Amino acid sequence: MDITIRAAKESDIDGILDIVNGYAAQNLMLFRTEEQIKRALPGFIVAVAGGKVMGCGSNVPLTPRLVELRSLAVAPEARSTGLGRQLVEVLVAMARDAGYDQICALTLSEGFFNKCKFATVDRWSITPKIWQECIYCQKFDACDEIAVLLNLREPAVVPETRGVISLRPAFARQGWGS
Repeated sequence: MDITIRAAKESDIDGILDIVNGYAAQNLMLFRTEEQIKRALPGFIVAVAGGKVMGCGSNVPLTPRLVELRSLAVAPEARSTGLGRQLVEVLVAMARDAGYDQICALTLSEGFFNKCKFATVDRWSITPKIWQECIYCQKFDACDEIAVLLNLREPAVVPETRGVISLRPAFARQGWGS
């Protein structure tokens, strides 16, 4: 199967909705409306084969430093082909190129994201997500999704710390440990 991953276009919206809402009907994802997809379309990518949308995903900015990977889905006939991982890799690269420090997701497929180098984190560690959209979700009080996060920037190694990795160089002490 020859698949092309590219930026989504308006003509892809029906294909995106078919895949995402197909999984939502199985309670595996949240339903999306055509209007929600249109609003997020600039951050969407699709995997297309023979003119058919076989997979999709989007990056939705939450803060100037944090972006959410959302609506990641692969058509049932394309599962277990590596397409989901390819979509994640493209979305992560897009987030990194756009200057984000972190990318997060809420998922029922924790193991998949862990294999893609995302760490499982407490949901409250991605607070902007909680207050921007989750509070409007029908599952808010009984959410079963797991938060995952990937740091896109390597922590700086500060010479004064003699090889200790420091995320806050201002706290490194001169000559500490000597």
